[in-house]
Amino acid sequence: MKQIWGTLAALTGALMIAAPVLADVKAGVDAWQQGDYARAIAQWRPLAQAGDADAQFNMGQAYKLGRGVQSDMSTAIEWYRKAAAQGHTRAEDNLGLLMFQQGDRAGAMPYLQKAATRGEARAQYIVGTALFNGDLVSKDWVRAYALMTRASSAGLSQATTSLAQMDKYIPSADRQKGLALASEMESQQQAGQLAFAPSVSTPRAVEPSPRPTSGPLRTSDLPSSATARPAPAPIAPKPALAQAAAPKPAPKPAAPRPAASVPAPSAGGWRVQLGAFSEDGRARSLWSSLSGKVSGLSAYQPYYVKGGPVTRLQAGPLASNADAQRLCGRLKAAGADCIPKKM
Repeated sequence: MKQIWGTLAALTGALMIAAPVLADVKAGVDAWQQGDYARAIAQWRPLAQAGDADAQFNMGQAYKLGRGVQSDMSTAIEWYRKAAAQGHTRAEDNLGLLMFQQGDRAGAMPYLQKAATRGEARAQYIVGTALFNGDLVSKDWVRAYALMTRASSAGLSQATTSLAQMDKYIPSADRQKGLALASEMESQQQAGQLAFAPSVSTPRAVEPSPRPTSGPLRTSDLPSSATARPAPAPIAPKPALAQAAAPKPAPKPAAPRPAASVPAPSAGGWRVQLGAFSEDGRARSLWSSLSGKVSGLSAYQPYYVKGGPVTRLQAGPLASNADAQRLCGRLKAAGADCIPKKM
């Protein structure tokens, strides 16, 4: 497989603010949003030095972006590491991504693996690539395909490109397992988010209020100021992991034996179309869901047909229009859309 590492966007990140230091950290956030980066740093530095994880995370952001201080990736990593050691998950995510950018890929991998589990798309892309190539971690094509599918579904275009390349090498059976695992990961992540979701009465502001509130501010973004000059383009990771030679395509697995009541698929010039999607990952997720529900569908080959920004999910081949109509009948009975297509 050719190199599939891609450019990753920088993370602006959210900070968790503890009530005892709310006013000081909040004052720094206000100054940052007003473009007064020096005052923001003056607010955060003593708190960070005293051990406040949110202030440490903000210092890492400032040094990474070069706002109020000279850009210094090593210092940014130091502050992220201190916040991460106290359980600051966004600092942990940034730490892994920045370490990877700076060339410490082995040291970054444990942080990236945890970030991928939490649903961080860029981490899923990096770990998925490592699992495919067997770089830094043991090769696992099923998990690699699952993580790359999740990253693609999140809108990371590089992951969508990588999935298309993976399709050339990963056997169909392993791709199906990967799609099922991706669906399981999504369910687990959603369950975790619900389990830890704040109650309705808990403040959930995603931007700092103009004045400190009487209760604890749970979350706050650290965006660039609307009045300040635009932030410089973030430094993208430069994944230079030694790439293993492109693996030879594995022998195509035999098609699963269909149920006795379902005729085996045969070669032909017909397919059935199950839908058209703006995101490739949604087409793959639908195939994973339907192939587990519709008897005999998994015996057919999925086709992801690109047409501009649209991906059409098709299955086949089928020998005749009558065969396509019969398969559509089973799909529609399961609640899916289906259109016979002559190829």
